[in-house]
Amino acid sequence: MTKMPTLQVVKIGGNVIDNPSALASFLQDFALLDGPKLLVHGGGKIATQMAASMGIESKMIEGRRVTDEESLRIVTMVYAGWINKSIVAELQALSCNALGLTGPDGGIVLSKKRAAEPIDYGFVGDIVSVNAAALSGLISADFSPVFAPITADLSGQLLNTNADTMAQALAIALSASYQVTLTYCFEKKGVLLDPADDESVISSINPASFQELKDKGIVSAGMIPNLENALKAISAGVSLVRLCHAENLQKTNIGTKISA
Repeated sequence: MTKMPTLQVVKIGGNVIDNPSALASFLQDFALLDGPKLLVHGGGKIATQMAASMGIESKMIEGRRVTDEESLRIVTMVYAGWINKSIVAELQALSCNALGLTGPDGGIVLSKKRAAEPIDYGFVGDIVSVNAAALSGLISADFSPVFAPITADLSGQLLNTNADTMAQALAIALSASYQVTLTYCFEKKGVLLDPADDESVISSINPASFQELKDKGIVSAGMIPNLENALKAISAGVSLVRLCHAENLQKTNIGTKISA
């Protein structure tokens, strides 16, 4: 049996994007990763700042952006435009052959508008399918895709999409052809046993220990959907999921590893 090639899918959040020096350092590390790789980025505070400068109020519910028609224009311009192309340009300067993409490009990610009940988030998309063959073709041609979290539905309606979920969906779709490692880079060194102690990193989590950590209230709020995303990826064929600080992308022994 032929061994499948490896692929690294990496997601970075707004905390990196909002800090130019942290982003530059992260992109150097990403460019140096061996083998095929793919990057998914979030949006950071730039969309909120641009909306404010245009007199448009940004509405958030439970930390998630409510995307009305005006907000959709702004997040598309900022995420798929300024942020995505800035990252692609920096990676090209580092000799990483990056290709900036959104879901509609090549029909790679299809989504549908989230139902208005129980909470109406507006033009927010839930992913329906990924065209893994098209994406694999780009990777095989030695491109490193860089995805902004904008997708579209069958009618061509653009939709704002959760970047963590987008990274998970891409990793799962590609796991049929690659041994995929999915790395979520965020502001902590990993999942912490004590939120006040940055050194209390939990080295590994599986479904049973996740339930125990949740029952004890050790993981709560936004970390719960993050870990649910990670566990779903593992159960759907992704080889390894890791949560770590962006500074530790290259240090594979640091962070929290998710196992089946």
